[in-house]
Amino acid sequence: MARYGKKAGKKVEKVMKEKKRGTLKSGRSGKKVKSRKQAIAIGLSEARRSGAKVPKKKAAKRKSSAKKGGARKKKGGAKKKRSTKK
Repeated sequence: MARYGKKAGKKVEKVMKEKKRGTLKSGRSGKKVKSRKQAIAIGLSEARRSGAKVPKKKAAKRKSSAKKGGARKKKGGAKKKRSTKK
């Protein structure tokens, strides 16, 4: 069974052509996209928005000190005293 639909493939293809021409820009910043991986990610994101068959994004891994068994940091910590000279 295919992971991605035809519509998703067409979107990615269109975005890759834009990247080759140098007209593909990233979302908020509007900077030119230079990375091939970033271009593919933009294509899949657009396909997802348009309702194409695309798997969900993988959740970002969170770093946790509790899982590693390391020492925990104390909240607040020691505060510096201000010297008041008159």
